[in-house]
Amino acid sequence: MTDKLQNDINNLVEEFNFRGQKKYKLIVLFGLLGDFDSFEYAINLKSFIDKNQDNNLDIFAIAIGNQNGKEKFCKFTGFYEENLIVVSDNKIHNNLQVSRGLDIGLGGWINMLLMLSGINSLKTIKEVIRGYTGDRKAKQIYSEFDKIDVLKFLKFSGNSFKKVFGDCYLRPFELATFRLNNMNEIIQNWSDYILNEEYLPQRGATFLLNNQNQVIYKFFSNDVLGYSSNMRDPLGFLSDLIKE
Repeated sequence: MTDKLQNDINNLVEEFNFRGQKKYKLIVLFGLLGDFDSFEYAINLKSFIDKNQDNNLDIFAIAIGNQNGKEKFCKFTGFYEENLIVVSDNKIHNNLQVSRGLDIGLGGWINMLLMLSGINSLKTIKEVIRGYTGDRKAKQIYSEFDKIDVLKFLKFSGNSFKKVFGDCYLRPFELATFRLNNMNEIIQNWSDYILNEEYLPQRGATFLLNNQNQVIYKFFSNDVLGYSSNMRDPLGFLSDLIKE
């Protein structure tokens, strides 16, 4: 890790008062609030927090967006408002040399659609396919008691996945259903979540700091639906690195 990156992270901690009281700090840079990755990552982080209430980790996030978008984002994902900072542009991302994604000069929409098709985003197609085929090496998303409402007209319980495909693994169509619900929320509140379409391709990054604010883990995303080095277990690095 370069001295510049460490200094930039130190400045970020000071600028946004990311103090925290615990042994470790996780600082996440989302792209736009309305990015697929932002929603999915935030929901996974909320789940991690709920399962590890006594964990020695403070979590902070920065996203490109506005206050209205922030409130809706946190209401939908469960991510805590006090832990999320919204900014109006990608200057912080650029300063930390986070990937801006594809830019062929035809606007954010075209760039994003091309990335979703796998151009300059090589892992995206594989991840989309996994959402439909399932993954025996990944955890299931829905319990049998969850109520699932897809696009307001298809309603069923998580038990449907269990009846058809079994349980204790990521079942076919399960991740795709989860992502479809996220996409529906984004589309319904597009103007609140998408501050500027120019930033649609902007990727994110993750930094884990110890109690001296030293970066002990980092990950820079290059792909849509690629916010972790291991999408089968996106927060596995936390379980591995954060131990009492």
